[in-house]
Amino acid sequence: MSDNSTPHRAKEYDEEIRRTIPFYHLFHTETIDLVRTLLPSVSVWLDTGCGTGYLAEQALPLMPKVRFLLADPSPAMLDQARGRLARFPSADIRFLSAVATEELVGVVLETPQVITAIQSHHYGGEEVRRLATAVCYRLLEPGGLYVTFENIRPDTARGINISLDRWLRFQREADRSPQAVEEHRSRFGRNYFPITVAEHLQLLRATGFTVVEMLWLSQMQAGFYAIK
Repeated sequence: MSDNSTPHRAKEYDEEIRRTIPFYHLFHTETIDLVRTLLPSVSVWLDTGCGTGYLAEQALPLMPKVRFLLADPSPAMLDQARGRLARFPSADIRFLSAVATEELVGVVLETPQVITAIQSHHYGGEEVRRLATAVCYRLLEPGGLYVTFENIRPDTARGINISLDRWLRFQREADRSPQAVEEHRSRFGRNYFPITVAEHLQLLRATGFTVVEMLWLSQMQAGFYAIK
């Protein structure tokens, strides 16, 4: 039984996610590159749904003065993040225990210049996603940067089936078990609720962001950024 919103247990997450999602590591390198380009002097960075802390681990050697606020609704994930980031004893890191994005108002006392949500908001339905995005907008400093990566839904039923077949073939070739692969297919629309690229862009515009752009796209995952 999983100890977080994903099908992978927290202690196995890093290994399993790379066998599940193509190009997963690029979500983080693309995000960090964008932050370093747009806000190289960022002082406060809130990572919602931080998982095992991989994003902060990759960013800290390049941006050691950033104050990271790491939030996740899974205590097990935060435990993994604490262990992973212990190798940065001088880093300024605050862990926000068992807090979902839509609950962060009143918990986050700083004003972040950067907020990230990597593979986290698609686990909620339409209203949860809307609230989570609105909270990120509310917390963000004017002129600040919001970056999100999520699973996406193709525009047509056939497109969904084609994309799922590609995704499942990737997992089989990554030596995931046939049972795990089929369970993954069954989660689409039942355990996670992806929306289309157009719906992502519209949500960000409707929330109030002044600049809304796609950052990255491959198969059934996409990244977006927005500026308040």
